[in-house]
Order: sequence, then structure tokens, then C-alpha cells
Amino acid sequence: MIKEFKAFISKGNVLALAIAVVMGAAFGKIVSSLVENIITPIVGILLGGVNFSALSFPVGEAIIQYGSFIQAVIDFLIISFAIFMFMKIANSIFRKKEEVKEVVVEVPATEQYLKEIRDLLQQNARQDERQ
Repeated sequence: MIKEFKAFISKGNVLALAIAVVMGAAFGKIVSSLVENIITPIVGILLGGVNFSALSFPVGEAIIQYGSFIQAVIDFLIISFAIFMFMKIANSIFRKKEEVKEVVVEVPATEQYLKEIRDLLQQNARQDERQ
């Protein structure tokens, strides 16, 4: 069982997943900082200084803070859009690199002729078998 576990851990997929989780956490901190420190204040200015997180209403002794929920939804949408834009840019960069790598290799004429001869011989052999 230990050998199987070692084999499972040493597979590239598990290591790639672990790296992706760590990188995702680090990227999440960057995006959260972008949203909290740059985008949210700009949105607040555009909305006339409205602070959603302060919106609430009392129900008996409890306080319903629906403004915090609204702020969380707005933060989610902004973060999602930022990640979408980042992935769009990253995908376009990777596609350009892949397009550069694609090189058409021309088959020499002699090799092409040999392939055609082989195909014709196989075709003739099939016809002979039918007869």
C-alpha cells in the first residue's frame, strides 16, 4: 500500500495539481488586493460613495447585514472578471507560442513515391484476393 501511495504521489498530475493550488492561493491574494485596494474604491466613487457593507436593518435583537452580502457579490463579480481577463491574456500568449511551434514538414518526393507504390501494391493484392 505504501508503494502504491508513493507511485500515486510521484505522478505528474498530483504534483501539477499541488503546484496549481499553491499558485492559485498566491494569485487569489493578488486579485483580492486588487479588488479591495484599487477597484472597490473606484466603484465606490462612481456610485457616489455608497458603502454597501454598512447597509443593514434590525429584526428584533438581530441585525441583518445585507450590505455585506451585496459587497461580497460585487467582489466576486470583480474577481471573476479579473481572473477571466488574466486567463484570456494568458491563453492568447500560449496560442501564439503554439502557432510558432507548428512547422509543416515536407515529405521528400522519393518517399512520397514509395508510399504511393506501396498503397498501389496493397490495393492490387486486395483485388487479387477477391478474384
